[in-house]
Amino acid sequence: MFGASSRASGQRSDLISGRPFSVFVYGTLKPGEENYERYCKKWVTQARAATVKGELFDLPFGYPALTPGNSLVHGYLLSFVDPAVLTMLDELEDYDPNRPLNQNEYLRVKTQAFSLNHRPLGQAWVYQMQPERVAQSRGIRLLEGSWSNQAPFQQVSL
Repeated sequence: MFGASSRASGQRSDLISGRPFSVFVYGTLKPGEENYERYCKKWVTQARAATVKGELFDLPFGYPALTPGNSLVHGYLLSFVDPAVLTMLDELEDYDPNRPLNQNEYLRVKTQAFSLNHRPLGQAWVYQMQPERVAQSRGIRLLEGSWSNQAPFQQVSL
């Protein structure tokens, strides 16, 4: 039912200016999180809640990491038409396709995204961290598959 991810070749030949592409976001790039306004909002043509397969970890740096796995990870599927967005996101995620894999903080890979009722939404780019790097960073697995850096809503009595 769920597709496997594949490593990005480093080529952007499948990105043609004006042709839509998607990025699955699960951390600070989600709508409402700290990096959405700066890196996504102006260029997003569509945003919808979605899931991918993987394992999600909270890192002690204020952002999460996704590794390959079989659990559901919740986030958003963001659609764009400007391929320059990927260059900005690559810089934010410390990914350079020309560097050795172990010198990148994240890897940009293609994966199958799904709607919340498990219907395929197509292939999307996603930034994954190698499990060894997550372990070195002392990442804590988020079993519910969801991350937010926003303070939870609390009822305040006046």
